Amino acid sequence: MAEAHQAVAFQFTVTPEGIDLQLSHQALTEIYLSGVRSWKKRIIRLKNSVITGVYPASPSSWLFVVIAILATMYTRSDPSMGLIAKIQEHLPVSQSMSTQCQAVVSAVLFSTMLWLLLIFTMRLCLKQLLSYHRWMFEQHGKMSNTTKVWVALVRIFSGRKPLLYSYQGSLPNQPVPAIKDTVKRYLESVRPLMDDKEYERMTKLAAEFESSLGNRLQWYLKLKALWAANYVSDWWEEYVYLRGRSPIMVNSNYYGMDFLYVTPTPIQAARAGNTIHAFFLYRRKLNKEELKPSRVPGTVIPLCAAQCERMFNTTRTPGEETDTVQHWQDSDYVAVYHRGRYFRLRVYQAGRLLSPREIEFQIQRILDDSTPPCKGEAKVGALTAGERIPWAKARTNYFSSGVNKRSLDCIERAAFFVTLDDDEQGMMGDDPAASLDRYAKSLLHGKCYDRWFDKSFSVVFYKNGKNGINAEHSWADAPVLAHSWEYALATDSFQLGYNAEGHCKGEVDSSLPRPQKLNWEIPPECEEQISQSLAVAQALADDVDFHVFSFRDFGKGKIKKCRVSPDAFIQMALQLAYYRERRTFCLTYEASMTRLFREGRTETVRSCSNESSAFVRALEGGEAADVCVRLFRAASEKHQHLYRMAMTGAGIDRHLFCLYVVSKYLGVESPFLKEVLSEPWRLSTSQTPVQQVELFDLVNHPEYISCGGGFGPVADDGYGVSYCIVGENLINFHISCKHSCPDTDAHNYGAQIRKALHDLIQLFGPNQREPSKTEKSQPEVKKDL
Repeated sequence: MAEAHQAVAFQFTVTPEGIDLQLSHQALTEIYLSGVRSWKKRIIRLKNSVITGVYPASPSSWLFVVIAILATMYTRSDPSMGLIAKIQEHLPVSQSMSTQCQAVVSAVLFSTMLWLLLIFTMRLCLKQLLSYHRWMFEQHGKMSNTTKVWVALVRIFSGRKPLLYSYQGSLPNQPVPAIKDTVKRYLESVRPLMDDKEYERMTKLAAEFESSLGNRLQWYLKLKALWAANYVSDWWEEYVYLRGRSPIMVNSNYYGMDFLYVTPTPIQAARAGNTIHAFFLYRRKLNKEELKPSRVPGTVIPLCAAQCERMFNTTRTPGEETDTVQHWQDSDYVAVYHRGRYFRLRVYQAGRLLSPREIEFQIQRILDDSTPPCKGEAKVGALTAGERIPWAKARTNYFSSGVNKRSLDCIERAAFFVTLDDDEQGMMGDDPAASLDRYAKSLLHGKCYDRWFDKSFSVVFYKNGKNGINAEHSWADAPVLAHSWEYALATDSFQLGYNAEGHCKGEVDSSLPRPQKLNWEIPPECEEQISQSLAVAQALADDVDFHVFSFRDFGKGKIKKCRVSPDAFIQMALQLAYYRERRTFCLTYEASMTRLFREGRTETVRSCSNESSAFVRALEGGEAADVCVRLFRAASEKHQHLYRMAMTGAGIDRHLFCLYVVSKYLGVESPFLKEVLSEPWRLSTSQTPVQQVELFDLVNHPEYISCGGGFGPVADDGYGVSYCIVGENLINFHISCKHSCPDTDAHNYGAQIRKALHDLIQLFGPNQREPSKTEKSQPEVKKDL
């Protein structure tokens, strides 16, 4: 096979006359250029490590300090107060070095130590400044003098032109809340969900835990917080994600959609060419740390960027007890799936990134390839969609050596995974609403064998030019990948573009080597396991009920005129809709980020509160409008307060989760923790924020908007709801549940959400009085998943 020979740098033949050595100059050139590219990346990485290591100072500031110290020495003053002389006395120098030269060397050493001390002091000051969170709780338009001074100091100590990871060493560690505070907040959160008898029983369990075992567990947790960068994140990744033995498809992975109303080109290969090229441009920026550090919207406060490190060249590897996340420093190709075949598509040639037109040309070669799949190859991806233990055993038994290992390594080490789907998706046809639902299900699980669910992310390209993304959840949370997805969509449409025929712009080097088809030798026993995994995955996929819709009657613009946080408004609508459907309240999960802290990930906002349930009951009970408005504002304020508490490390669930993990390590049982951790989240919600609004022109090109993304239901008898607030007049909803539960229906719940949104906005009609100063809502803190 020609593609096999291209991967070999030399061939040799043993003859009676000796060894006939045949060198492939093209392959050797590729090896040389690959090495050069690798060394360039190492040098860039080293340079960035130095710049980040001395931040908020700069390497050039060292020269300034040295010159300043030397200048003061020549004025016969000693800023070191005798330390330079002490260094000179103990300086191991040769006898040939003059006294003046020794003095200069000693001054340089002193200057370097002084410079490092200044860097340490500045970083410590910045870390203390970033530990201040009172600004988040202040009323809008009434910033205290303390906060004004704090903002000025943060700007001073933040340095200039930070790289992506510059703030990592200055971010504070996530604090461990007090046991009594967490228990108090927990009991308050479950009060609307329990009757008096149940609540009294839970109160006794909590009091017993707080007075006995809780303090012991808390001591170990504080010890970990002193030692580790974050006391939650490593356990959260391991026990919530990697130790889960059920399928990650639907249960863990999530998806993101393409533009809602426009498809930049109807040509599948062209769309793939631009998008793949855009992702590699993003990866280049990521590797060079040229991306701006993420910040709390509208502020100078940096967010942790640690999750960005494993975006590319990453896979989840199955194990019998626990999975692992593997990350490689570099990869110059993507793995492509099409009609049951897997291909290796190199995107670098002679050390340069292929142009979008060249990638399109290579993708078209794959689409035109009529080679049949190897025996058992077509559905091997189903192993990643099924239960984790069978996949781990199959990987050990059938993919640990030979051609199968080489092909599996190729997929796992790829920059990311690409699926060329033969279906057409998007908002289309006579029933656009139903087509959106099918689009969501296709991105979430596909055919259960045409995605590689273990890869950090997979990009799906449909026959009609639509695309989408499916992501594995353990390595990072949705906003991190959404940042790159926004960049890819914007770069594809507004920077790279297409010619009049819909093809990528540029010329093609027709001498490019063909994409390499991967080979497999799948034994019958492995085929049987593939069939079993596919059956499990297919049953799970068929059970998922999905409804995606765009709410265009009003958006955050009208909501903000009511002086209400848009996020709190939507959460109250979700509570009202759920109560109307089920006539009860449920434990509600809303994801909040804790990236104000080093290596922070998420925290839970328990959206169902005493205040929200009181408002819903009042509205459903026919109370007067002014009473309902007052209760609504109280519920919104409470929600915003809970959200801010979660962001600043004073949440409930991560603390209790870590205490539970400690109890398991110690081998002790806590009835309180066991019951808390077993409570089902029947309503799991999250907002998908648009992070890079500047990349899109929603005024002149309102059609270029993404529909956001979604995820599967967390509980078998509950809903998963993702919503994306776009611009001033649009809110997209993604609702999931299971057909097997007779009490849930995604379309019915969607209809209830629409009605709830209208009912809430009608409370603030034109005759509704303006809220008093004491009722005014505090500013919304925008959030990440």
